[in-house]
Amino acid sequence: MMSMSTRRIWVAGHRGMVGSAVTRYLEARGDKVLKADRSVVDLRNQIAVEVWLKQNRPDAIIFAAAKVGGIYANDTYPADFIYDNLAIETNIIHSAHAADVDRLVFLGSSCIYPKFAPQPIREDSLLTGPLEPTNEWYAIAKIAGIKLCQAYRKQYGRRYISVMPCNLYGPNDNFDLQTSHVLPALIRKFHEAKESRKPEVVVWGTGTPLREFLHVDDLARGVVFCLDNYDGYEHINCGAGSEITIRELAETVQRAVGFSGELVFDTSKPDGTPRKLMDSGRIRALGWEPEISLDDGIAGSYRWFLENKSVSPALELATVA
Repeated sequence: MMSMSTRRIWVAGHRGMVGSAVTRYLEARGDKVLKADRSVVDLRNQIAVEVWLKQNRPDAIIFAAAKVGGIYANDTYPADFIYDNLAIETNIIHSAHAADVDRLVFLGSSCIYPKFAPQPIREDSLLTGPLEPTNEWYAIAKIAGIKLCQAYRKQYGRRYISVMPCNLYGPNDNFDLQTSHVLPALIRKFHEAKESRKPEVVVWGTGTPLREFLHVDDLARGVVFCLDNYDGYEHINCGAGSEITIRELAETVQRAVGFSGELVFDTSKPDGTPRKLMDSGRIRALGWEPEISLDDGIAGSYRWFLENKSVSPALELATVA
């Protein structure tokens, strides 16, 4: 496939964690990145998206915009998660076609897979069983995004693809304790406990679930790699290839932060999916590999948090930025 380097690429959601990482990577290699935050275009507004795309006509789109959050946020605001994400997806994908943009990369999530999918999870596990109830609203919206890309590819021949990352972390993460994912929430919890000299940090669940974590800069490389090298009908996984228990993750964060108190698990709180490791064999066979270790990535994320913690606690969720 022809390299997309030096072309005009719209990164939808450029202010979020994923979008900002993709933007940094694209700009570093010399691409012209188009950006449109909420003051320019509300991605939930179909007319606004159609007008902006027809005026700007990028060569390609990397679709990283989404309303995101952890177990608490997904379980508490199901209508917000399914409505906002469906609206953003239908508007961008349809408007891309209407503006004759032939290349689009849609970013999904590993939560699209069934709760008890065989491990490691292959791409063909999609729609083979029930979803995890605590985030099914977000998952259903992401599945719809995959199917939209496939539908426009099938009916109109559009070269739209979907990339499924595992759990992500890194610069520009959301550290709000009510809406964040587990890793940034742990960083903030341990930091605040250290600062206030608390004797313990409480972590939701039993600590036994297994999770896979990929640094967002590694994902950015993977997404652009797929833009340049993958053009398949089926979505493709992009993960770290290794897993860690929530207890081990908490202990790793505890060491990185330097908290010397006790670690306590609140078993009355939900664990979510018991295990979630993706099979990323297809993207690795094409030539992509992650480069950032979890220990180095967490240490870097904590440094970023310390340098940016004066920003709003939610650090502006990648809702429609």
